[in-house]
Amino acid sequence: MYGCLQLMKSPHLTAEQATKTLGISLPTLYAYVSRGLIRSEAVGGNKRNRRYREEDIRALKRRKELRRNPAKAVESALHWGEPVMESEITLIADGRLYYRGRDVLSLTASRTIEEVAALIWTGDFGSAGTLFASPIAMPRRCLALRKHLRGVPMVDALQAVIAAAAVDDLSACDLRPEAVARAGARVLQLVVAFASGGRMERKTIARTLQAAWVPAHPQAAQLINAALILCADHELNVSSFTARCIASAGSNPYAVVAGGLAALQGVKHGRATERVEALLREAQTPRAIAKVMATHLRRGEKIPGFGHPLYPAGDPRGRALLELVRKLFPKSPAVSFADAAASAAMKLLGERPTVDFGLVIAARALELPADGAINLFAIGRTVGWIGHAIEQYRRDRIIRPRARYIGDPPLQD
Repeated sequence: MYGCLQLMKSPHLTAEQATKTLGISLPTLYAYVSRGLIRSEAVGGNKRNRRYREEDIRALKRRKELRRNPAKAVESALHWGEPVMESEITLIADGRLYYRGRDVLSLTASRTIEEVAALIWTGDFGSAGTLFASPIAMPRRCLALRKHLRGVPMVDALQAVIAAAAVDDLSACDLRPEAVARAGARVLQLVVAFASGGRMERKTIARTLQAAWVPAHPQAAQLINAALILCADHELNVSSFTARCIASAGSNPYAVVAGGLAALQGVKHGRATERVEALLREAQTPRAIAKVMATHLRRGEKIPGFGHPLYPAGDPRGRALLELVRKLFPKSPAVSFADAAASAAMKLLGERPTVDFGLVIAARALELPADGAINLFAIGRTVGWIGHAIEQYRRDRIIRPRARYIGDPPLQD
């Protein structure tokens, strides 16, 4: 199509390709498979004819290269590389996402965002009832500030509101895990209260947002709740790493969330949703989306919203959001847009929708303002930032890597 078609990449390599990539013999390849370092599967039911998981082979190659050149280990690890920190919160494995060992897709079908927050912060769903027992009202300082922030995008305004709220919440200086979980509940409710234009009432977070954003569609609460859960955490993404650095300095949970929001605003992170939205606006109609994508490719531009380095077979979060939009809002124009864009991206790129694309389609189905997708992202990810802060406070170690100097040598007197 439009001279830009690309073949789909297989997530597997042949034995010949695998041995060549690693520079090893066939017996060594078989040894790696038997030790569980490389996964393989039979081709056409023939057990003697196997293919080998490319992501495992690439990961093994990286580890071997880093052992030969330790000086580059940290630099490589900080860019979609090997793990640099231990965490009990999130696992990304085999194309699936887990919070504390629970499959996230199952959580969206059976739990509220409050329960997922309790799981991430305390390891116990049941603590949600205690953590969120008392709905909060926005502090007076924040209500006064809110009047001056009309027209300011929510993610930008929240940084000021959170900083103002921190002044009056002295108990947030208690950095013990149980106290931080309680402070996290207050921060999350503050964010929701600001997003909904009022008080956190005695209803779930999803119901509060639904009543404020799409009062005519009660079923929207299910989509909002799922979006928040899917966005709650994603391991050491840039905003969560920022949150951990701030927590490691001993700053309180409000500062942690403010820092996470600052990082989320980057165009390579949360604001990737705005680039997806711009692409769909440019197309105007589902029929034109393939042509618009091809035009971007001809200009050497990336297509936002498709393909994720950690999910070679497709981002499960994006898939889950699109399926839920299709189920709850089958007549929404967003559904036909999603189908047309996903089909075009597969033909042109061999890539599937990411969570950024899913959030934009969800926001369109909910008829939210232009920044609706990143607002959902920010509210959900607040949960993860607090979770990472709790882990870092417990560790009680400052994150302070050294830099390898490559500048001019010292001047001689």
